[in-house]
Amino acid sequence: MKNDQTLGEILRQQGISRRGFLKFCVATASLLALPPGMVPAIAAALEKARRPSVIWLSFQECTGCTESLTRSDAASIEDLIFNTISLDYHHTLQAASGTGAEDARESAMKENWGKYVLVVDGSIPTGNPGYSTIAGISNVEMLMEAAAGAAAIVAVGSCASFGGIPHASPNPTGAVSVTDLISDKPIVNVPGCPPIPVVIAGVLTHFLTFGIPELDELHRPLAFYGKSIHDRCYRRPFYDKGLFAESFDDEGAKKGWCLYKLGCKGPTTYNACATTKWNQGTSFPIQSGHPCLGCSQPDFWDAGGFYHALSIPTEDTARTVLYGAATGVAAGLALGGLNRARKAHAARKHEKVTINDLEKGG
Repeated sequence: MKNDQTLGEILRQQGISRRGFLKFCVATASLLALPPGMVPAIAAALEKARRPSVIWLSFQECTGCTESLTRSDAASIEDLIFNTISLDYHHTLQAASGTGAEDARESAMKENWGKYVLVVDGSIPTGNPGYSTIAGISNVEMLMEAAAGAAAIVAVGSCASFGGIPHASPNPTGAVSVTDLISDKPIVNVPGCPPIPVVIAGVLTHFLTFGIPELDELHRPLAFYGKSIHDRCYRRPFYDKGLFAESFDDEGAKKGWCLYKLGCKGPTTYNACATTKWNQGTSFPIQSGHPCLGCSQPDFWDAGGFYHALSIPTEDTARTVLYGAATGVAAGLALGGLNRARKAHAARKHEKVTINDLEKGG
């Protein structure tokens, strides 16, 4: 698919009004947490931008990330495919199959070498090439081939970003993340199981408009992963007041009190769930009465302890807190401190242990 026309030219050909175009730019600014003053800059950039070729590779995954993308409401899938990007290869969404599909991928790579965006969802098995193949090509081989000509790589979902559930112990396939194999290309991680649809759309739109977004140390866009869910949660005032649900059906749960004691991983999880939400901004897990599982953090499945509070460390929840420390929630926390906290909890069974206790080592 040729991409020599600018987005502005394409929109005008399709009868999109200037007013409609500016509304899209306003929505884009809001999505990317940019001030209203950036709308003219977004409009100018999009007017001149050419649709980038996008090659989407799916490896060890459940198709949940694609399902999430097709439910994006800020920039619809139709907008992304036909107006904003040129989706030249995608197992689930493309019409071609077999030889025709692989010819499309190879043609897109050849015609757009050094310019296309490579999107990857799913972890990559390294234990045995036969664990996952496409057209007889191992996932590792296809990834390395496609990455060589990519301008940038977007790892969509926790599987591609951190290994995800396939990477969980005992990791029978030797599953790894994109960053475990690629080090010479710009990589943006968009974790989540699955990621929020508008976050996927927002990252692709930001790349088209301004290039690679500002990232944290885990290659995640700060616009969406810059703050913890705990910091942005509407239940945070109840946490600050010490009001917690003790079970899923007690009075605290019915009154919407904090789910921290029921295992909520919001304090150590960085994502935009509490503000962007799901299903066109309808809700998110905590609002629906379930604790955050921490699915956008590394090794969230192995961290486990979904219904054990972070203030009651175990072998599993220790990993969760340590990853929180790595992202700034409990800087300086070490296993020795966790052991002291564990002992302190045993000695004070009826006393409340808070995150501050953990940071101080009990």
